[in-house]
Amino acid sequence: MDIETLKAKLEEEKYVCDDQLVTTLLVALKLGRPLLIEGAAGVGKTEVAKVMAAALDRDLVRLQCYEGLDESKALYEWNYQKQLLSIQVQMNRRDPDELTKSLFSDEYLLERPLLQSIRSEKPVVLLIDEIDKADEEFEAFLLELLSEMQVTIPEVGVVKAASIPFVVLTSNRTRPLSEALRRRCAYLYIQYPDLNKEVAIIRAKVPNVNEHLAVQVAQAIHALRDSEAILKKPSIAETLDWVAALEALGVSDLTPEAARQTMGFVLKSSDDLDAAAPLLTGQGNGCGCGCGHDHGGEGCGHHHHHGQ
Repeated sequence: MDIETLKAKLEEEKYVCDDQLVTTLLVALKLGRPLLIEGAAGVGKTEVAKVMAAALDRDLVRLQCYEGLDESKALYEWNYQKQLLSIQVQMNRRDPDELTKSLFSDEYLLERPLLQSIRSEKPVVLLIDEIDKADEEFEAFLLELLSEMQVTIPEVGVVKAASIPFVVLTSNRTRPLSEALRRRCAYLYIQYPDLNKEVAIIRAKVPNVNEHLAVQVAQAIHALRDSEAILKKPSIAETLDWVAALEALGVSDLTPEAARQTMGFVLKSSDDLDAAAPLLTGQGNGCGCGCGHDHGGEGCGHHHHHGQ
């Protein structure tokens, strides 16, 4: 696969991307290197893994990280109930050593995402989402998988990868990640899209979108993200939700009233809704449509031209 082919496949999945991102994805894929993607919440880090799975026609295996995540939830677990049942049924029929050995066979092994991804005969995309939420012990445990493409199960031994997964790790940078982890990965930092790219994403994701509305929403979203008063910046998903909500109401022009009625699709806390009120009424941006243009006190007719 070359860059143009991969880019075309990502575009088929309606993912708007630049050449640097595609190049990094392709080289990481060819080298079998894990890819660490950092950036603010909502910039589309997880989406990279989803569209790569679709573009490569692979299953997506997802491990959602959280505080206290351990090997039993991430790698494997023994089916204790089934083992106990087997002991009760077979303890008088089989040699004790033979029985003990049989209890730690595949029949009793519960695969969790990490083990599932490397034992898969067909390569998968493995998403280790929000690795910064897991603790440092779990991060250290991951190093064997990321560097050797193998894991160690005490009762079984070393399990080498049957296929090499394309591994994507995401981080919102809530805590620093170790240098050991970073060294093993290729790296991408994704920022919120600029205005033109946000409009392009709306076009790609919302069929037959009203072009005028797409531009207005993108500009209003950027005004909200640029405001220091807004604590939880709107994500790309919330941009798309807002367009969908406005279109569901039959709105083709983002007036302050339409914005107020639908702001719950964009901002998800009462503090942010209160902070957004001056922006929506035009006290912060001139016209109330979020476009940032000053219309000289004439009100907003929305007839001004927005360049692409």
